[in-house]
Amino acid sequence: MSDVILTLNAGSTSLKFSLFSVGSDGVDPTPLADGDADGLGDRPHLKITAASGGIDTALDAGGYEAVLARVLDWIETHDSGMTLIGAGHRIVHGGPEFAAPVRLSKAITRKLAALNPLAPLHQPHNLVPVRVLGASHPHLPQVACFDTGFHASNAPLTTRYAIPREMHDAGIRRYGFHGLSYEYIASTLPGYLGGKADGRVVVAHLGGGASMCAIHKGRSVASSMGFSAIDGLVMATRSGAIDPGVLLYLMSERDMNEAALSDLLYRRSGLLGVSGVSGDMRALLASPTSEAREAVDLFIYRIGRELGSLVAALGGLDALIFTGGIGEHAAPVRAGVCEGANWLGIGLDEAANRSDGPRISDADSAVPVFVIPTNEDLMIARHTLHVLRVQAEGHTEPKI
Repeated sequence: MSDVILTLNAGSTSLKFSLFSVGSDGVDPTPLADGDADGLGDRPHLKITAASGGIDTALDAGGYEAVLARVLDWIETHDSGMTLIGAGHRIVHGGPEFAAPVRLSKAITRKLAALNPLAPLHQPHNLVPVRVLGASHPHLPQVACFDTGFHASNAPLTTRYAIPREMHDAGIRRYGFHGLSYEYIASTLPGYLGGKADGRVVVAHLGGGASMCAIHKGRSVASSMGFSAIDGLVMATRSGAIDPGVLLYLMSERDMNEAALSDLLYRRSGLLGVSGVSGDMRALLASPTSEAREAVDLFIYRIGRELGSLVAALGGLDALIFTGGIGEHAAPVRAGVCEGANWLGIGLDEAANRSDGPRISDADSAVPVFVIPTNEDLMIARHTLHVLRVQAEGHTEPKI
C-alpha cells in the first residue's frame, strides 16, 4: 500500500498534474505519473503518462469536473495499492497574508479569490480545482503552495513602492513570482556549485512568463516581478515593465478602460506584440522576419538590464542559472545573455551551450553559468507532504 499526493497547476483551458508516492520522513516524494488536459470547457483531451500504464483519451465534453473525476478514477482503479492522501495546488498569489504553504479551507479559498485582480491570468483558474475537489472529495486535504511565498524573505525596503504609506500597508507592494521554481533551483545548488551554493546567485526563469531572482544563502533577495505578474522582463504576451505614464496616456488620449488595458498588457504585448508573429520563442527563432529578430533581441536586452540590477542588489555575482522552457532549451537566447554579460567576466562554452549544459560557461569564466531544469511539481509535493505531516501530529488525516 502506497500513500500518494496529487499536484495540480490549472490554467484557463488546461490542467497539468503529477502524482507522487510518499516515502518515509526525510525522503523526497517519488514521481509516479504526470499528465495534462487541454481544451477544458469543450472536448478535453486527457493524457496521463505512467510506468504502470497511463491513458491518452478524449472526453466527450466537460471542464475541470470531468477531467478531475477521470484522473481520480484512474488513481483509485488502475493500481489498488495507491491511497490518495492529499492534493497540492500551485496558487500564484498569496498576497500579504500567505507566505507559507497552508491547508485550504473555504475561508482561506475566499481570501485567495479576493486576490484574483492581482493575477487575472492565473489566480481564478488556480482556484477552480480547489473548489471542484472540495465538492467531490470534501475529506481530502488540500494545500495551497504560493509562487509569491519564496520572496517573503525580501527586506522591507525591497518590497516598497514610493506611494503613500497607507497604500503600502493595504498590500500594494512588490511580491515577486515564480517562487516555487526559484525555491526548487535553490535546493539543487549544492549539487552544482558546491561551496558556492550559499553565494550570490541570479536565476533566470525564462518561459511564457519570465522573471529573474537574486538569491543569497538560498533565500530570495530581490526579483524582477513586483505587484503583479506583468512587471519586469518581456514575456510571451505580457509587456513587462512599462512607464505608468504610457497607461495614463492611453486612458486619456485613446479612451482605453481597465478591460482594454488589461487585454493589452496581458494578452497583446510582449514577444507577440513586438514581433506580430508569435509569443512562442521557438517560432521567433525560426522566423526570418526582422520584427521577430527585434522581439528576440529586446527579450535578451531586457534580461541583461535586469541582470545588472540584481547583481547590484547582491553586491556581486557568484553564479548565473538559466531555467524554464526558454532558459532550458533556447541556446541562442542564453548565448545572447552571456555575450551581453561579458562585463561580469562571463565566458560561454558554445558547444556546451548548444547541448543545453548543464554547465555552459567556459573554463576561463569568472562566473559559472548553468542550465538547471526546474521542477515546481516536486516542490509542491514536498510542501504538501510537510503540511500534512505537521497537521497529522496527534491525529490521523482522512483519506479517500
